[in-house]
Formats: sequence, structure tokens, C-alpha cells
Amino acid sequence: MPGELPVGEPVPRDGSLPEGVSAGKMPFALYIHIPFCARRCGYCDFNTYTIAELGGDESIEKQYVDALVKEIALARSIVGDQQVKTIFFGGGTPTLLPSSEIARILDAVQLQFRLSDDVEITTEANPDSVSAGSLGELRAAGINRISFGVQSTTPHVLQTLDRTHNPAQVPIVVHAARDAGFTHISVDLIYGTPGETIVEWEESVRSLLSLPIDHISAYSLIVEEGTKLGAQVRRGVLAMPDEDLNADKYIVADDLFTAAGFAWYEVSNWAKPGGACKHNEMYWKNNDWWGLGAGAHSHIDGVRWWNKKLPAAYIKELQDGSSPALAREILTDEERSFEELMLGIRTREGLPLSVVAHGAAAAALADGNLDVDQYEMGRVVLTRSGRLIADALLRAFSDA
Repeated sequence: MPGELPVGEPVPRDGSLPEGVSAGKMPFALYIHIPFCARRCGYCDFNTYTIAELGGDESIEKQYVDALVKEIALARSIVGDQQVKTIFFGGGTPTLLPSSEIARILDAVQLQFRLSDDVEITTEANPDSVSAGSLGELRAAGINRISFGVQSTTPHVLQTLDRTHNPAQVPIVVHAARDAGFTHISVDLIYGTPGETIVEWEESVRSLLSLPIDHISAYSLIVEEGTKLGAQVRRGVLAMPDEDLNADKYIVADDLFTAAGFAWYEVSNWAKPGGACKHNEMYWKNNDWWGLGAGAHSHIDGVRWWNKKLPAAYIKELQDGSSPALAREILTDEERSFEELMLGIRTREGLPLSVVAHGAAAAALADGNLDVDQYEMGRVVLTRSGRLIADALLRAFSDA
């Protein structure tokens, strides 16, 4: 099933953390999952639902926000008076909620927690889920960063991905976001969709780089089991993405991004100076975060837990005064070290050479996959060729 959750140990009904575990040792963030979508995209295995799939009662949106407000209060009772560095509304399509409901969630956060002076508050959005008016309302509510799920500007590629927006909407909403006062605007791209040529990919990249954005993400399409796209590939209706062609597309994008003033700071993310996503950096640095909402994951001081997936089940637990957590796992020192390696190796900051298997690092350096200057300073930082095989290098580096 799409988005299946791992198996872990039970969580107390009050959501309390294990003895000796506490927040405050690392910077703290909030992730807020909004599971509603106008239509499920064929490639997506996230925990998302259309209103029709949830029974057709639109009042579930308000009930869901009511539950989020309760979970925010629950989080405060467990982690205490934390300063929140970043907030990220993900989904789903958060901007399907009325802006007033987004504002209500943020009001609840500010009631329970302290926000840092430079707090980054991001929402994801589809180009057809916002207007000039709603963007102004979101900005007034406190959202200061927006990430548009564009994926492609080629119509037949969007059709294959089951995306609902018209490419012509993209420049309109990006400029509207800038006019509404958003100084940080990001766009997401996906490469490797069956039928997409390298020329079409380059045209998508160039068209987005002409817009007033300061961040861009480019992800290789992953064919997930249990999705419509996965079934189409399995039946032979669509071809599996070509890995060599995808590598070529990555190189094309990286060249164009760099020429436009964007620097890579994670394998799939590029930003202009000051434009990096602070929230994603919280994950990559293995800091603490509380995931609010159906199916959301949290991590505090080496303990990871996840909420019940179905919105109705999530809502009911909070209405009953219980934690919506389904299960949790307590990471061992070995697991925590591996996660730091797995996350850190993908970033431009890299890792200390001391935490990497030295023989594998020396081999990667000889193959041109590590930055020579950084290596000589005792750090492991991937070159572009290294970024293309980051997963393989991770396996080698962790085999100490």
C-alpha cells in the first residue's frame, strides 16, 4: 500500500516520551501535514486524499484543523516551551485549505510556542490552488516562503503525472507571490517522466529560471509500488525511467542552475544566496521536529514516531484526548550514526572524513567523486559525478 508506515513499539496514550528523552538539545521545527488534494497524482505515494475519498463531507477540513490545534497543545505539553525555528506546511495541497484556517493553525502555534525572530514559515502550493488574493492572505497570515509544485512545463508530461495545472499558470502565480510580498519563492521539478525528452526537460528548466525565484528543487521520478504510475509501468503501458538519460538531465539542470546564480546545497536542491530552505536543513542536520497531522513523522532526541494515517482516525484520537501517534522507535547509536551519514553525505557541507570508511573514501576520491580540496581539509564533499551516485557511495562509506 502507498505510504505504508514502519512497525514500531506502542506510544503511551498521553504521547509522553521515554524516560531520559527530551527536547531542547537541538533546534526545533514543526511540520504540518495537510492531506487534502483536488486529485491524486499518479506517481504520488504520500498520505493524501481527495474529499470524495474521505466521504465527500467538506466539514472534515475544519475538523482536521480543530485536531491540529489540539495536537499543537499536546506537543507543547510534552516538549515544553521550545523556540520554533521553522514551520513547514506540506501535503497534499495545504493551500486547498482556506487561508483563514492556515492562519488559525499559525495562531495556535504562536499561542503554545515561541517563534524565532527569523522564523521561516513555508507552504507548499500547486499553481492552480492559489490566486493573487489568496497569496496576499497567506502572506498576511505569516507565511513567508512558498514552494510551488510545478514538476514540468510540458503539457504531455504533466498529463502523464496527472498534474492538474496549466503551465501558463506558473509565471502568473510566481509573479503574484512576489507581488504579495514573498521574498523566498521555490519551485519543484521532476525529471525522468516516461516520454519526456531532454530538450523538453531543458525547456522546463529555462522557463522557470526566467522567473523571480531564489530556490529550485529537481527530483528524479521514482516509480512507487501501489501507485497508478507503478501499475502502468508494470503493465508496460509506460516505460521505466532511463537512468542514463536521467543522469544527463541532472547535468543539464545543474549547468543551467549554476549559470543562473543558483548553487547546490543538497543533491536535489539549489538556491541563490540566502534562499536555502532552512526547514529541510533541519532534517539534514538531524535536528528535532514535531510532525503534526495524519501520518506525520516526528523526531525528538533520537526517538522517532508517526501518527495514524487516516484523517478520521487522527481526528478521533485527539477528540478523545489521546495522542494520535500510532507507534515509535528509539534509534540506537549505530542507527543515529548511519542517519547522520545518510543525510550529511547529500549536502554541500558534507561530513568529517573521520566518520566515513577510509578505504571507500580514498577510492571515491581517486574516481573523481569527492572534492579534492575538501578532502585535504578532512571533509567528504561530493563532486557532481559523486552526486549522481550518492546512494552507491553511501553504501560504500557506511561499510566500515
